[in-house]
Amino acid sequence: MKIHSLLAGLMLLFTLAAEGQQQRPKIVAEGGTPDDRASVRVLYWNTQTNAAAGQFAIDYGRPVWKKEYEDPAKFDAMTRGKIWRMGSNFWSILDTQLPLSIGGKKVPAGFYYLGLHRSEEGSEWSLVFLDPGRVRKGRLDAFQIEKAPVEFEALMSIAKAETQTEKLTITLSYPKDDIKHVTMRVAWGNLALSATIEVAVPE
Repeated sequence: MKIHSLLAGLMLLFTLAAEGQQQRPKIVAEGGTPDDRASVRVLYWNTQTNAAAGQFAIDYGRPVWKKEYEDPAKFDAMTRGKIWRMGSNFWSILDTQLPLSIGGKKVPAGFYYLGLHRSEEGSEWSLVFLDPGRVRKGRLDAFQIEKAPVEFEALMSIAKAETQTEKLTITLSYPKDDIKHVTMRVAWGNLALSATIEVAVPE
């Protein structure tokens, strides 16, 4: 009788376990509704031919700064020695038709996924460039950026944030008399980074 009870109990456990596995699908989906993204672009126009001479653009998601990030210990735990996707949801993207030099690093014309890397000691930040083809091959989400192979990095400068920026904001600015010299700025909460971009525009 005890054996029959034990067998019945085991069968019930196996049945419940099987049902539990059936209730938890192996793969789930998320997304499908619009998210908050921004795009910043510099276009060069040839006035003599009345045609585009080339352009580059950065497309990125805009995460909201949280109060908890203002705790230096927590922010260091999040960023020191790590790569951050520099955005939210889908990958941050640089699409350039022109060769660039960012922070002194040559960036050939092409399509790149972007991230930010902070050094172990916390004193340096770099713009990280990833090959979308290699990322696509691994089917990696931007949340898994630390698993993605880094192609190269470009050093960024750290500035003191004058105001707190609620959502991640990337801007590209240039003087009217020197349009090939562009400054990229990244502002998010108390974080303020910048990098010089030299653009090779064909005459």
